[in-house]
Amino acid sequence: MNTPSNGNQAVLALIGRVVLAAVFILSGVSKLGAASEVQGYIASVGLPAPLLGYIIALIVEIGGGALLLVGYRTKLVAGVLAAFCVIAAVLFHRALGDQNQLIHFMKNLAMAGGLLQIVAFGAGRISLDNRSVASA
Repeated sequence: MNTPSNGNQAVLALIGRVVLAAVFILSGVSKLGAASEVQGYIASVGLPAPLLGYIIALIVEIGGGALLLVGYRTKLVAGVLAAFCVIAAVLFHRALGDQNQLIHFMKNLAMAGGLLQIVAFGAGRISLDNRSVASA
């Protein structure tokens, strides 16, 4: 079986983290410019405390995305982001008869799957979690 070299694995792990992190960071930043709309959407699905939900989403998406990007406390952060994806899928994309909602639901589950791979295997060599290894 042909497998990537350690150098390729490190680069691929980094690229995977960057791509996943970008989704969260961009989503969180877009929420900054639409605070009332996001809170209205949160309220529309029947969740209490839309402002609190909005703040939690910002912290998880921007903060978690940034930590994932640099590879700090990566397994924990990836686990939180995976849970966030599943919760968001179930709460906000549950109208599975609507093709658009089904796509968003499945996208969230797919992202959770990728994040669980990071939980299982870690950030990779090019990360703050492995800075002592990378500098050796």
